[in-house]
Amino acid sequence: MSISFADLGVSADLIDALTKRGITEPFPIQAAAIPDALAGRDISGRAPTGSGKTLAFGIPMIERVPRARRLRPGALVLAPTRELAAQIQRELLPLAKTRGRRVISVYGGVGYEVQCRELRRGVDVLVACPGRLIDLVERHAVELDGVEIVVIDEADRMADMGFLPQVRKLLDLVSENRQTYLFSATLDGDIAALAREYQNDPVRHEVGEIEPDLDASTHAFWHIEATERPRHTATLINKHGSTIVFCRTRHGADRLVKQLSAAGVSAASIHGGRSQGQRDRALQSFKQGHVDALVATDVAARGIHVDGVACVVHFDLAEDAKAYLHRSGRTGRAGASGVVVTLVSDALVRDVRRLQKDIGLVGALERMGRAPGKPEPTTAPRRADARPARHSTRRPETAAPRRNGSRDRRRQRRGSAG
Repeated sequence: MSISFADLGVSADLIDALTKRGITEPFPIQAAAIPDALAGRDISGRAPTGSGKTLAFGIPMIERVPRARRLRPGALVLAPTRELAAQIQRELLPLAKTRGRRVISVYGGVGYEVQCRELRRGVDVLVACPGRLIDLVERHAVELDGVEIVVIDEADRMADMGFLPQVRKLLDLVSENRQTYLFSATLDGDIAALAREYQNDPVRHEVGEIEPDLDASTHAFWHIEATERPRHTATLINKHGSTIVFCRTRHGADRLVKQLSAAGVSAASIHGGRSQGQRDRALQSFKQGHVDALVATDVAARGIHVDGVACVVHFDLAEDAKAYLHRSGRTGRAGASGVVVTLVSDALVRDVRRLQKDIGLVGALERMGRAPGKPEPTTAPRRADARPARHSTRRPETAAPRRNGSRDRRRQRRGSAG
């Protein structure tokens, strides 16, 4: 028997707003967290990216947030990246409008004046990156002592990016009687310490695997000459369509976009050296299928949540197993299969062997030649600690056919990200 939002205690007007977006049944993390959140409990939630956690905290927050006074928001959502903050704002806007509430997002990379003007108008739900919010507090553009609900989203990424001291500083400024939701891919270590310090007897809800499911995608490691990487990358994009390519540096990402363009492949780059407007336009072009590839650095990619990504290419080797899992998790989501290919030059063979061992993938490096017509490997690695998975032995050329990005993404269920 399926559960409904009404069963969870969600009000009829918000259910209508969800239904208009095609959202009629709650995801597991929503079904678990919403009743306790509506009851006023603190929540510690572990849920992977793409599991629906934005609405898991967004629905009860909109239900409970008081109307704000000037410069004094009633609810605060902290997010690690600009892209994620903007995405959360977009996700919450339809619900907020239903209740006559205002939602804005503030982050670096854009001028202060517009954000300060919006805050002076009054904002009920403020979505913010920690660094920019601290700047606004110090400029007396916003006061946080009226915040009654706080959300710390993707707390593990906050920790990875060194933001936890800023998060603590901000939490010390809000009301002591606040309700606090903490969502993270992991709930141990620094995140457990944060929960102990700033939550009051939280209810803990855990959904999904702790790490991305490697078996949801085919993983291949191609041993090629360094100079052949752009050519093979172009071949993969042409074959699979919607692809995210990871580079180590900003310069490398921009250079690869030019190389792909010269090969007739449409691509856009996203990294910390680009303005917020440039990053937003690149991400929207990719989401809407106007470009087939998004070339990203690791830090910028932390805010990328796009349905329907068919392929991930590690153009430059991931720094460690955690980075590999995060990158690779951009595909093979929501029950779909995906393709993950790592391009390995001679100098990196030993590092790749070590990475494969840390990840738990076993399989030979596939030596790839120069011929652009047949770049696919004949074997794929599999998990060392698991039975062969449904997708683990399929070749990349059959694992995910090229798709029309804009058409397929329109068919995705709206509101499923987050």
